[in-house]
Amino acid sequence: MLVLGLTGKTGAGKSTVAAYLKEKGCFIIDGDLVAREIVLPSSPALKKLTEAFGEDIILPDGSLDRKALAQKAFSSPEGTALLNSITHPHIKARFEELLTESQAQGFSVAVIDAAALLESDCKDLCEKIIVVHAEEKIRLERILARDVITREQAMTRINGQKDDNYYLSRADIVIYNNSDNEALSLELQKLKELTP
Repeated sequence: MLVLGLTGKTGAGKSTVAAYLKEKGCFIIDGDLVAREIVLPSSPALKKLTEAFGEDIILPDGSLDRKALAQKAFSSPEGTALLNSITHPHIKARFEELLTESQAQGFSVAVIDAAALLESDCKDLCEKIIVVHAEEKIRLERILARDVITREQAMTRINGQKDDNYYLSRADIVIYNNSDNEALSLELQKLKELTP
């Protein structure tokens, strides 16, 4: 089975490319969903996060207070590294389970759609890395339209990611998503030979 990695900076249009690949018959593994799944109440990952970051990251109902964790984890590079060292192994193990399931279901191509793919060893599961790329101005407009946040909050998200070259230099295929749907359709032709 061919395993593709799909990543890109926030607002680049990763979801649009994932939807295209799903439509073409690929099995899509949503990294955001998996990241939420592994920290459900009483999960091993949540227990480790609580030990590392404190009981105050847990809400009264036993679920993770994502904002509280984010404040603690992203306040320093060490905190972020600690968060990743706890969550990434659980995420990778779940990805592996889903890849096995997709193969059992008869899929010939699976796509791991994950924003932090390149920063984790989950990229080692992938034979090719697809990076969706868009100019910062366009990404900012998309984030503001998609998420109900301020311009300042959107820029904090953008600036919190690695630079363009980090992504582009690690890509096997780059999908440029700067303009209209017609231009994107042409870009998506680059993926034709990879789809079932």
